[in-house]
Amino acid sequence: MAGEPASVREVTDLAVGGMTCAACVKRVEKKLAGLDGVSASVNLATGRARVHHPPEVLPEQLVAAVERAGYTAALPEPPAERRGGSGKRGGSGDSGDGDGSGDDTDTEAQRERNRLAVTALLAVPVLVLSMVPAWQFRNWQWLCFVLAAPVVVWGARPFHQRAARALRHSASTMDTLVSLGVVASFAWSTYALFLGGAGDPGMRMPFSLVPAASDGVAHIYLEAAVGVPLFVLAGRHLEARARRGTGAALRSLAELAVKEVAVRDDAGERLVAIDALRVGQVFVVRPGERVATDGTVAEGSSAVDLSLVTGESEPAEVGPGAAVIGGSVNVGGLLAVRATAVGADTRLARITHLVTEAQAGKARAQRLADQVAGVFVPVVLTLAATVLGFWLGAGADPQAAITASVAVLVVACPCALGLATPTALMAATGRGARLGVLVSGPRALEGLQHVDAVLLDKTGTLTSGHMSVARITAAPRGIGEEQAMRLAGAVERGSEHPLGQAVTAHARRATPAGTLPDVTGFAALPGRGVRGEVEGRLVEVLAPDDDLPAPLAEALSAAEAAAHTAVVVRVDGVTEALVEVGDVLRPGSYRAVDRLRRLGVRPVLATGDREAPARAVAAALRIDDVHARCTPEDKARLVRRLQDEGCRVAVVGDGVNDAAALAGADLGIAMGTGTDAAIGAADVTLVRGDIDALADAVRLSRSTLATIRVNLLWAFGYNAVTVPLAMVGLLTPMPAAAAMSVSSLLVVGNSLRLRAWQPSPARTRRSATPARGRSLR
Repeated sequence: MAGEPASVREVTDLAVGGMTCAACVKRVEKKLAGLDGVSASVNLATGRARVHHPPEVLPEQLVAAVERAGYTAALPEPPAERRGGSGKRGGSGDSGDGDGSGDDTDTEAQRERNRLAVTALLAVPVLVLSMVPAWQFRNWQWLCFVLAAPVVVWGARPFHQRAARALRHSASTMDTLVSLGVVASFAWSTYALFLGGAGDPGMRMPFSLVPAASDGVAHIYLEAAVGVPLFVLAGRHLEARARRGTGAALRSLAELAVKEVAVRDDAGERLVAIDALRVGQVFVVRPGERVATDGTVAEGSSAVDLSLVTGESEPAEVGPGAAVIGGSVNVGGLLAVRATAVGADTRLARITHLVTEAQAGKARAQRLADQVAGVFVPVVLTLAATVLGFWLGAGADPQAAITASVAVLVVACPCALGLATPTALMAATGRGARLGVLVSGPRALEGLQHVDAVLLDKTGTLTSGHMSVARITAAPRGIGEEQAMRLAGAVERGSEHPLGQAVTAHARRATPAGTLPDVTGFAALPGRGVRGEVEGRLVEVLAPDDDLPAPLAEALSAAEAAAHTAVVVRVDGVTEALVEVGDVLRPGSYRAVDRLRRLGVRPVLATGDREAPARAVAAALRIDDVHARCTPEDKARLVRRLQDEGCRVAVVGDGVNDAAALAGADLGIAMGTGTDAAIGAADVTLVRGDIDALADAVRLSRSTLATIRVNLLWAFGYNAVTVPLAMVGLLTPMPAAAAMSVSSLLVVGNSLRLRAWQPSPARTRRSATPARGRSLR
């Protein structure tokens, strides 16, 4: 079964409880992989297992396998059925704590907070008295013993329970190290108090971070017995809060989902659950409300805020016929929207799915860390036993030998190894989603970092993909560009030709009130253009002839070179302007290509369009490598050729004709405004449909991978330094426990910086693209 094709394998998500370190992750993965044909990837930060298995392996068997490893497992409920089909069970979840239920997670978190509070109240007096000899009064050690006993038995109970559970399954985890350290410290202190002379009423104990030589009286280490569970509990509490912060993007996406919607039909308006909404039904969106699902505006006009869905900073104006996205906020008037997609087919559901998928994977570096973590704890236990035997065999004082052994147990920390990648990945994918950049997983991030050539489609990627006015040239000493376009737009309102519609749309945008004057006597001139009377003047929009003023003749030559369609505007028989219509560059395309070039990425233009428009776009964007009239097969062959030259190739596209090249590239990048085929074949989706986001994606990936490398360097380096110090007796158990907790917090804190990652400052400045209407000069 291991060689089964992927098409007959299913994917099931499990919420796994009880994991505390990378060793736990490795054990759960190993147990699940023990089932025939099953492979699993477990994420410590989210508490989730992504399991690939044959259909005959039931989810109940997967749950049982995890439980046999000594952990809890459950099938998380699909959040409002956002993800249906796709052969997937379960949902994304957003707690990140490993529980299947949000209520259970809250209850467990409250219980752990209470445990931490009580442990702190009992432990702090013990720590103070042990660390400040001047405050040690008569019989102080017995008060400390009474306060420490509940901490060791009840405060550290979760560590003991998990260590015992692991022992029953012949395994060891971080909890094994903590439990042994606490028990050993308390057991030695109990021996010292009752049998070693430390119970003398007038006993005083100096405090030192380095183990001191015995003065004939056995020292007590109650500060270590209470300090270890206190610091580890506090560290894990802060770590859990920070990890929940890295998952904020998924929670904010979940909060965008509307629970109820006001449906309007023949029976009037009524409130229904979102699950009952069907494609084709009309629903009402009032000012301040979220759009319930994807649809088109049937009635009304307003502005909608898309910032939380696509990263667009400016509200978009919508009217009848305009598309709206579920989760966006209506900030203006009343809208009636006809639903075009519901449930898992909506843009919001797809974004949530992509973010969830991205956070389920592992980077290459993390897979190495997990391999190390699989043998880390047994190695530490062996080292601790070896240190104890060596010190005793060398004739050292027993308490010094025990102190060194306990310090080795406590200071070792595989937690940071398990958190190094997932916390950075969660923070980065969440930040990317807010900026309109969705990555499919760690491999996509790694691929973005190493890309050195990008294959760019023209139509719909670098250009708008529809006919627009590219440039207007007014005749000298005439009525001017603005007036000529106003009159031309009025006449072209009666035309159904795409060229005429482009002229009218441009004229509406250029007119302050957005209204054009009425036309009378409209007539279409087949093969030539249109004419009509506007405000008492004869206005004609015609194909150009040879009788043109010199500036307009020059503009006509430039239009022909750019493969634009040109028309002239004549008013009362006088040629007033030449208008070029074509597929214009997207705002920001120039800056995006320039930023990619500065990042060391070579731009290559590949389009199915003719040579002239392809060359015009390439010239405007300063792209040297141009390939025109490319079929889908040609694009795929071009990708392979660049790869053979040693390039790491990314392909950016938005259409069905780009799907083959997207799938064959080292990295496929789809425009969010493109087809489902292109998005489905891509590793990265630019939700905004803005090519400038590609440079942001490359920079975000490089920042993320750099953060992961720093995390892993710290995780490995910390143990490489502190374990030898503990072995030679230069570190006592209490500061060792503090250092262990701090190591995990530093890893998570470093990852959290990605939540505030900002795109290039250039993005906030005015685009370097030429002014509107002059994109392809």
